[in-house]
Amino acid sequence: MKLAIEELEAKARAAKAASRRLAYLSTEVKNRALSYIADDLLAKRDDILAANKIDYDRGEASGMGTAMLDRLMLSVERLEAMAHDVRTVAALPDPVGEVFDMRTLPNGLLIGRKRVPLGVIGAIYESRPNVTIDISGLCLKSGNAVILRGGKEAISSNTALARVVQEAVTRAGVPEGAVQLIENTDRALVNHLLKLRQFIDLMIPRGGADLIKFVSENAAMPVVTGGIGVCHTYVDRNADIDKAVAIAFNAKVQRPTVCNALDTLLVHADIAERYLPRIAAEWARAGVEMHCDKRALAVLGLKPGLKVIPATDADWGKEFLALVAAVKVVDSLDEALQHIERYGSGHSEAIVTEDYQAAMRFLNEVDAACVYANASTRFTDGGQFGLGAEVGISTQKLHARGPLGLTELTTYKWIILGSGQVRP
Repeated sequence: MKLAIEELEAKARAAKAASRRLAYLSTEVKNRALSYIADDLLAKRDDILAANKIDYDRGEASGMGTAMLDRLMLSVERLEAMAHDVRTVAALPDPVGEVFDMRTLPNGLLIGRKRVPLGVIGAIYESRPNVTIDISGLCLKSGNAVILRGGKEAISSNTALARVVQEAVTRAGVPEGAVQLIENTDRALVNHLLKLRQFIDLMIPRGGADLIKFVSENAAMPVVTGGIGVCHTYVDRNADIDKAVAIAFNAKVQRPTVCNALDTLLVHADIAERYLPRIAAEWARAGVEMHCDKRALAVLGLKPGLKVIPATDADWGKEFLALVAAVKVVDSLDEALQHIERYGSGHSEAIVTEDYQAAMRFLNEVDAACVYANASTRFTDGGQFGLGAEVGISTQKLHARGPLGLTELTTYKWIILGSGQVRP
């Protein structure tokens, strides 16, 4: 363990040294590095997929759940999507060096703010090997060094992907040490990593509730937390039923194992008898199990082909990460808002309505990172928001909220230009 700690500290020290040069690295070099990463993801896809198969087979043999296996799996299509996201990040404006809020004070001082990198980002994450690429790309473009610590379930995949990144960025002229991977999967090392405040400026955990809680409670440096998504879609009394069916179907079925998928469907009593049979039939064809309250059960009954069971108290506020949804009938927008306030996780919430006032109330009063009117919560994603990719989705309010893209990985410093002024 002593040698592992020494190696960890050496990598952190190297990342800190690299971050000082990364802070003023040219956009041209950063974009070249990203282009090389995208190229190499496809050129070396056979090696990457072979490494991923080792992880997948090991996970399957150990009894890993369907949701986690889906997050773990890589394919040619997913590698192509990852390469596309990297190229998108390269095409985005470089936030580093942006000067904003410049103004002249009465004493003649010209004062404003200049955007700068945070320094070294630490990322602790589980299962999803694509995170290795997403975080590396965003950190490089925003001028930050990064220390990656994935889970043991994806160690072969992460090692292969990190090697692709490291070789590509070195070839492009990025300072050595800018991207570090902690290959030792001993959990004890995480405790030590979380104490390296002298090297790491921000820690970002991505994974389950237990991981996020552990990092939040034990890190010596600032932490951005999020990723736990208990997402609601409320179908208002004035909803367009066709829209409401399409939105709820997409939010639940398009990819049920991720944090922005629908977990609870709230339906206004005035529209329940027309709407619930429609969405139940569509969900049934996709294999969705509906955990319904008494009023929803009374509307749906026990029709053949529907996977309907009574809801329990445990279903409210639960992130299912599967083809399961809780369903509740409510009497008003106020009741829907109260339910979301009580059970929501601050991730993504949606209303479907043709009533402008109801939509505005929902957007104004729901306290979440992303609030939608007449759209699927599945759009809560850095790529979908035009950010290229994301380091994570923050459900807290400081220092950033929602998908964390390039701008969210920077801070600023005040710059003051004078002509000899002294303070009286």
